[in-house]
Amino acid sequence: MTPARSRRPGAPSRTERGIPEATVARLPVYLRALTALSDSGTATASSEDLATAAGVNSAKLRKDLSYLGSYGTRGVGYDVEYLRYQIAREIGVTQDWSVVIVGIGNLGHALANYSGFGTRGFRIVALLDADPALVGERVGDMVVRDFAELDEIVATEDVAIGVITTPAGPAQEVCDRLVAAGVTSILNFAPVVLSVPAGVDIRKVDLSIELQILAYHEQRKSGEAALTEVPELPVINGVPKVDDLPKRPLRSEVAK
Repeated sequence: MTPARSRRPGAPSRTERGIPEATVARLPVYLRALTALSDSGTATASSEDLATAAGVNSAKLRKDLSYLGSYGTRGVGYDVEYLRYQIAREIGVTQDWSVVIVGIGNLGHALANYSGFGTRGFRIVALLDADPALVGERVGDMVVRDFAELDEIVATEDVAIGVITTPAGPAQEVCDRLVAAGVTSILNFAPVVLSVPAGVDIRKVDLSIELQILAYHEQRKSGEAALTEVPELPVINGVPKVDDLPKRPLRSEVAK
């Protein structure tokens, strides 16, 4: 397998058009915010309003949108529908993309039943699994097909994106089969890092890592609360008795 291309350490990753990857990652967030504004009947929005809806600061939003062109009007703001269309066109969701999901366990079932894909430019064309016990099972309005049919499905449905929801063990083999069949974009939910050749884009979603990040912040908040809590001093004959004051834990101890 040809190794994936690497870039100079520290160099910002950019798309062929020159848009930083970090900006590309935020464009769907802006699109979601614009969709919500549109659904609420908002015709124009300032950069501050849009930034608040997207959960970013307005300076970052303006810089991100500057890579796409000048769509805002000073003193007026952004035309919500027009900017929504421009971002949708930039990230490619003004057309339908054919998607296959491989691995129809609990997560595969959940994704297959998610109704939001169709409204966002993605069409699930096949649910695939290698387990004979699952092949033929109906999930929503689709029937699980044998993974052995992958090549035919990719060719006939012009599949652009493969979603891997298998356990870690078979994930690399599934990835290799998808690439060999001609799939050039992969979304990986398996708890393993996959290797792909140059020209294949892969995104990894690891829910356990996201939960661990939240656990870290919870621990930090608990630690800060312990460090700032000041117990009431015992008083004897009107004088605080400092010797009885519990020792405040060191920050290193709280972190443990």
